[in-house]
Amino acid sequence: MNTKNKLKIFNDPIYGFITIPSTLIFDLIAHPYFQRLRRITQMGLSYLVYPGAHHTRFHHALGSLHLMQKAVRILKFKGTLISKEEENALYVAILLHDIGHGPFSHAIEHSLLEGVSHEFISLRFMEILNDEFNGQLSLAITMFKGDYKRPFFGQLISGQLDMDRSDYLKRDSFYTGVSEGNINSERLISMMNVVSDELVIEEKGIYSIEKFLSARRLMYWQVYLHKTGVVAENMIINVLKRAKMLSQSNSPLFVSPELDFFLKTEIYPSKLTKAILENFSELDDNDLVSALKSWKNHPDFVLSNLSKRLLDRQLLKIEFYSKHDIKSALEKIKKKFKIHLNLDDTEIPFFVFDGVISNIGYDSEKHPISILHKNGKTSNLNQSSELLNVKGLTKKVTQYYICSPKVML
Repeated sequence: MNTKNKLKIFNDPIYGFITIPSTLIFDLIAHPYFQRLRRITQMGLSYLVYPGAHHTRFHHALGSLHLMQKAVRILKFKGTLISKEEENALYVAILLHDIGHGPFSHAIEHSLLEGVSHEFISLRFMEILNDEFNGQLSLAITMFKGDYKRPFFGQLISGQLDMDRSDYLKRDSFYTGVSEGNINSERLISMMNVVSDELVIEEKGIYSIEKFLSARRLMYWQVYLHKTGVVAENMIINVLKRAKMLSQSNSPLFVSPELDFFLKTEIYPSKLTKAILENFSELDDNDLVSALKSWKNHPDFVLSNLSKRLLDRQLLKIEFYSKHDIKSALEKIKKKFKIHLNLDDTEIPFFVFDGVISNIGYDSEKHPISILHKNGKTSNLNQSSELLNVKGLTKKVTQYYICSPKVML
């Protein structure tokens, strides 16, 4: 086999040329499990708010791999010892970190696979791939789980300043046109170092950290938790829940065989077998869009109305309330729409429901960022500079909302 043909490059609109570092990485990219990510949008239904947000999980995974290669080069240059085996495992782990995402990102986790996170599914995919690749992913799995003896590897994969966040902030900013999220990921990576196998940021990079954390907080409020996006995601969750109810009561639904399986089958983490994962690996955004196009003509009012609303972008209205007022307001709105739409008590929650969103820019307790000072000592970010707005970034902000049809609001 001519392995040289596997060391190809991708032309990325964010970073330019992205290189494939090994034949193993090429083979993983070529695997059907990974190729499915070409058909999974990175930002779910956010394109209903930002029309350009049609990039995929495939783009993001390659971008994260590219940044990880930069991080390894920087750390090696600064004297951190990283073996070839560790380096390859790091690349595998970051490449596959999102392989468990389902159609429209997180929507499926709250409807068809309740209690089964995409991280857990990613881990199961990696374990199956490890068998196929004769144990070559074992170290990557250990790093992915955060169990490796050298913690900085896990911090580069999943941490406050990991390569996952470094890519999606910059990439999502680019495709949405929201310039506030356009971080200087290369500058931040160049300030990374390792002390006692823990990831640290050199003191001169402290303002890059503030820019990174501020950008993430702004992107969550302006993009990821945008009120229209929140409504759309809740609606597709409700559509899938309704379809699951109808399917399990033997009501005929036009769906792909893979989607039909998950509508009719209760899935639990302990029963996520290889056969179930094979079905999952065939699911993508196209299954849901095709289903919505069919369901908009279904005789069930709830299913057809919500499906048509999503396809035509006739979304529900969202209004924010105080924690104290939301319960009484919800009952009042439910009562009005129950009469207006002629719905019973089991149907009205699909159209009128409450929810909560929250965001914290920097979790200083669970995942503190360490700063490396010129004298060689390290300290927590909170203690490192009085000039940073760290206190504001560590404050968790929570908002309560009610969604309902627009006609009554």
